[in-house]
Amino acid sequence: MIIAFPTQEDKGLESLVYGHFGSAHQFVIVDSEKGTFEVLLNDDREHQQGLCQPLNALGGRRVDAVVVGGIGGGALSKLNSAGVMAYRAVEASIAENLKLIKAGFLPIFTLDQTCAGHGAGGGCVH
Repeated sequence: MIIAFPTQEDKGLESLVYGHFGSAHQFVIVDSEKGTFEVLLNDDREHQQGLCQPLNALGGRRVDAVVVGGIGGGALSKLNSAGVMAYRAVEASIAENLKLIKAGFLPIFTLDQTCAGHGAGGGCVH
């Protein structure tokens, strides 16, 4: 499985999973079967709230899943429409989240769990 993890710093598999998909500085793309990874800069980092283009953020790279602490409803819908599952990360490293996803312990994000913004009246599950 090819999995994208948003991060703020490149520490390989020891990078902490970032809490916001759209504003992450970069993504660590992991091939869980081969045990390899690469780092991609977020090509859609500068966008207005609610206008995230998740496939552009991933540089057009095809992934099977993303693992993130928080994600907006629009981004989640666009990912799901492209056949990409989104899993809710625990606040830990990529390596720890990989263990949990392989064991089937990370929940799949649903629209009622997405970020509604961070201003007045907004809310997130993370």
